[in-house]
Amino acid sequence: MKIAVKTIEGGSAGEIDLADAVFAVPVRKDILQRCVVWQLSRRQQGTHKTKGRSEVTATAKKMYAQKGTGRARHGNEAAPQFRGGGKAFGPVVRSHASDLPKKVRKLALRTALSAKAAEGKLIVVEAAALAEPKTAQLKGHFGALGVTSALIIGGAEIDTNFARAAANIAHVDVLPQQGANVYDILRRDTLVLTKDAVKHLEERLQ
Repeated sequence: MKIAVKTIEGGSAGEIDLADAVFAVPVRKDILQRCVVWQLSRRQQGTHKTKGRSEVTATAKKMYAQKGTGRARHGNEAAPQFRGGGKAFGPVVRSHASDLPKKVRKLALRTALSAKAAEGKLIVVEAAALAEPKTAQLKGHFGALGVTSALIIGGAEIDTNFARAAANIAHVDVLPQQGANVYDILRRDTLVLTKDAVKHLEERLQ
């Protein structure tokens, strides 16, 4: 499929031929959902922790005699029903990560790219670079491109001036080509790729 290439200022810079195997595959929402859940579960720290009855500071002495008091039977004061006692079945430090096959991950990334292309929300630019790090100037360029919420995927290294100018613009993310992922593509309205990023993604996903 062919798509117009623009300059970062919004001008025309020719056309580019996108590989159908990467940018025109059927959109499968189930695959996207699996990949997003996989990404977010791996991102969780899992450092939540409460103390159980064996960990709280309390005497191990039985509260009172088993029989003869007329009261309910109890052991020590660390039992969960008492104030200061341990938490029953509380959270423990653990990994929330799950496994997802590499083939499914690749398919999910192809699907996310294809979904943006099918919706007309894919823009290819010549390069993501600025002469000086001016946020107001970059906002003007985005206005010319019709972009308000976007993920910009650049080359192997992001231009420093461009990254600094984009850092203070709301709803705009900038990633190098090797950082392209399903979650970040889906969470922004428009996907902006440089020509270098297109070449890298096609090599990576075909």
